[in-house]
Amino acid sequence: MKTEPRPWLQSYPPEVPDNIDPHPFACLPDMIDFCAERYNDRPAFINMFGTMSFTQVHKEAEIFASFLQHEWGLKKGDKLAVMMPNLLQYPVAVFGALKAGLVVVNINPLYTPRELALQLQDSGATAIVVIANFAFNLQKIIASTQIKHIAITNVGDSFGFVRGHLVNFFVRFVQKMVPKFFLLGAISFREALRRGAQRPPVPVMMQPQDIAYLQYTGGTTGQAKGAMLSHGNIMANVEQALGMYGNIIKRGEEKVLTALPLYHIFAHTINLMLFFAIGASNVLITDPRNFKAFAADLKRHRDISVLTGVNTLFNGLLNKNIFKDIKFSQLRLVIGGGAAVQSGVEERFFKETGLHILEGYGLTECSPLCCVNPPTAKNFTGSIGIPVPSTLARIVTPDGEITWDLNTPGELEFKGPQVMAGYYNRPKETAHVMTEDGYVRTGDIAVWIEGGYLKIIDRLKDMILVSGFNVFPSEIEDVVSRFERVSECAVIGVPSAKTGEAIKLYAVRRDPDLTEDELRTYCRGYLTPYKIPRYIEFVDALPKSAIGKVLRRCLRQQHQNSDNS
Repeated sequence: MKTEPRPWLQSYPPEVPDNIDPHPFACLPDMIDFCAERYNDRPAFINMFGTMSFTQVHKEAEIFASFLQHEWGLKKGDKLAVMMPNLLQYPVAVFGALKAGLVVVNINPLYTPRELALQLQDSGATAIVVIANFAFNLQKIIASTQIKHIAITNVGDSFGFVRGHLVNFFVRFVQKMVPKFFLLGAISFREALRRGAQRPPVPVMMQPQDIAYLQYTGGTTGQAKGAMLSHGNIMANVEQALGMYGNIIKRGEEKVLTALPLYHIFAHTINLMLFFAIGASNVLITDPRNFKAFAADLKRHRDISVLTGVNTLFNGLLNKNIFKDIKFSQLRLVIGGGAAVQSGVEERFFKETGLHILEGYGLTECSPLCCVNPPTAKNFTGSIGIPVPSTLARIVTPDGEITWDLNTPGELEFKGPQVMAGYYNRPKETAHVMTEDGYVRTGDIAVWIEGGYLKIIDRLKDMILVSGFNVFPSEIEDVVSRFERVSECAVIGVPSAKTGEAIKLYAVRRDPDLTEDELRTYCRGYLTPYKIPRYIEFVDALPKSAIGKVLRRCLRQQHQNSDNS
């Protein structure tokens, strides 16, 4: 690593190491054991009406591991799918699976039956823990999968006997949020823990190179693939984050708000693993889309000290005036990831809170963290920051040359101990994304800026070619995000007989009287003529992923459908 350029080291704060020990433990269960003993009775996870201490989470994870081994007969390397939102049962299921030596397959509970079937078939998972609310989707496709064992959990299963039953009754019969289903042989999560408590789990010998997760991603080539992330990958990424932020994190004192779903790799590594490792209390938000309940949670936890989120989450909180209505006196660290933070959102956030959003960058193939803005950053630049310790970065131009020149665009590549072992059962796709010398191609166009900082220009596949000029949607989106009469926006390229491609802007109005001409006039003040949107469409909402990332592919499909109709 020392032979390759690392211009970003000049921007490291003095306390940040150039490199970290990527394997402080042999495996993730060893790290979990150590942290549970160290922080014992401190609250580890808080969710609605329930709280679990570090000791309790560890104990129930061991009980679940025993159940998986003795009752279901699962062995090291078998795959367990976990399909639930942020609930207290989630860390119990995941930690228990890891302790049993299993490979965790995280699944978005909002998946359609088709998406669910594809992921279960591809992973070869033989067991699943699923929230009852979406078990009806599993019922539709289970015959086409290898699933043999099913555990059903309900929202209130970890809230205690009386309160749990009341919550589950309310969710099922009052809110009617649990469609009817029938899954032969399914067992309740509570019953699984009861059975698992009869005997201790069998110790499983694991090494850093053992696979811990099949984390599914569209990756850099579009088709969903299972990134094989090892115990060592995740541990290294935790240590890399601590290398950058460890000096300002107060071990055993922080309280973090987790509105992003833990099944997403960003929240999984940072909110679940990193903050468990430093003894933080983690407030789990089950459904941030239910803003009334979300706001009530925020009022109950005004003492949060860390907030992680994506651009749309920060924008939503600002639009709902949360930071005006609730004063978070302890909040001091705000981390943005999952998607680019728009400058208009960051400016409003800083004005309301006095805090900058420290933007980071990662991808599933890198567990995910690759770059962060250090805590010493005083201004928002739109940069994704600098590579974390023990990470190499480079930019490769379209002609295959590695460039270190400022503001010269090319594809961004990374190398480090957090890089995946490859895609599961997909050697061709692995070879496409991995270089011969161990770098992973991100599919993102980036440039170097002063101090070894990196700035993402856009996705290669999202770049728009207008009359031979390269136009990056993120630049236009960033400009429009600063217009106070617009709430949200997204840009795509659409076919044009005259210019090859034309720019189409989708916008959600904050001011209902805003017109296309007014918005186009605003853009003319900040963009060259060929970057001005030819088409503008006002919409009520933008399509988003589970973590709130705007889905441009859905907008492209929407435009295509409207053209064909």
